[in-house]
Amino acid sequence: MNLLVVGASYRATPVAMLERLAVAPADLPGMLERLLAQPYVGEAVVVSTCNRVEIYAAVSGFHGGLGDICTVLAERTGCAPAELANHLYVHYDGAAVNHVFRVAAGLDSMVVGEAQILGQLRDAYHAATSADTSGRLLHELMQQALRVGKRAHTETDIDRAGRSVVTAALNVAAAHLDGGLVGRAALVIGAGAMGALTVATLSRLGVGPLTVTNRGADRAVRLAESYGATAVPYADLSATLSTVDIIVAATASPEPVLTREMMARTLDRRSASATDPLVVIDLALPRDVEPGVGALSGLTVVDIDGLATQLSDSSAVTDTDAVARIVGGEVEAFLTWMRGANVAPTVAALRGRADDVVSAELRRFNQRRPELTDDQRAEVAHTLHRVVQRLLHSPTVRVRQLAAEPGGDQYTALLRELFDLEVPQSAPVDVVPDLDLGVPQGGPVDMISDFTPNHASGGER
Repeated sequence: MNLLVVGASYRATPVAMLERLAVAPADLPGMLERLLAQPYVGEAVVVSTCNRVEIYAAVSGFHGGLGDICTVLAERTGCAPAELANHLYVHYDGAAVNHVFRVAAGLDSMVVGEAQILGQLRDAYHAATSADTSGRLLHELMQQALRVGKRAHTETDIDRAGRSVVTAALNVAAAHLDGGLVGRAALVIGAGAMGALTVATLSRLGVGPLTVTNRGADRAVRLAESYGATAVPYADLSATLSTVDIIVAATASPEPVLTREMMARTLDRRSASATDPLVVIDLALPRDVEPGVGALSGLTVVDIDGLATQLSDSSAVTDTDAVARIVGGEVEAFLTWMRGANVAPTVAALRGRADDVVSAELRRFNQRRPELTDDQRAEVAHTLHRVVQRLLHSPTVRVRQLAAEPGGDQYTALLRELFDLEVPQSAPVDVVPDLDLGVPQGGPVDMISDFTPNHASGGER
């Protein structure tokens, strides 16, 4: 099996498309089941955050796996595969490992160095484990990715770049409020992971009084109690909006929770003495704030789209080089493990073939020598097995060593060819792309032509 990453992120994908690709927690099991139903996909993990949607998959072939994943994504978005391809990036094998480790280390985040992605990756891994869609390869990948992320934050100062997207959004919001955030009344809509992080960050920055609301009242109450905030019923949302200076929306609702009509009424009710705009921060995907809200006078919307633009020119982050070195070393170690793991089925097939040959010869021997006792037969069988195992020991150890080196796949293939071994496949196999050429070659999937060389070689736009 090989690794394939197919994804879309804030870097090049419009928020409108990210919204269509986004997978709510309740939809994850069905999405994972649909992926595993595809012929070339053997394992799958789905990562869906406010600024990225990515599929990590173990596939039996590049072209088939890519076609299968894009089929599932196209069904989800209602787009034609060719249209969808323009918004996706693709990473394969080594480039896939490098991408996942960079994501875990915070190097690919909108706010470089943010640690929230580790929790999001852990949640995605647990969801796949619960759905039984993560096998040996993805188990190892996700466990190592989480470890790499922890190393990046423990051994470097990359955390100083920014704690999270929440922090970055609040920094942008502060610029619109005379005197900053301290002492400003704020409302957080949503009590999930993002909502909890928002409340914690607001509290740390001295924002207050804080109010929390959520469709599930119990979660809002528990979150509010943890930070000295006030929980209000979700039914009172409309009345609460006009009493605050900052609104942060971070729900999992499939539809906007703050409509243009609702916010227009809020502005009408807001105190005439308010000199600063009402700041609305939308951290949800799909968006919680209806697109037309941003056009209202007296209100400023900070969303993922605008945040990505403002952060794109941010200054260099300390210790990114150190983190990149950690990632590079860990990628090489993981690829060595992958190459060693890939040869194991071939070695097992060779030993199985040897056992079959020994068993067949022993049956013939026993038929020719019926006078031998059971102890004598056992001694002959033991000796024959020992001879074969000693003959196989050196070549199997050596092929494992060679397979762990770059280009080691050829030795595994040669071993299968020499001994005419049949290694079971869990899914159909297609032609592996020649990634050195930049563009996959020989694949049956028509939509491959829609991907640029950078997509195919693992480079992200």
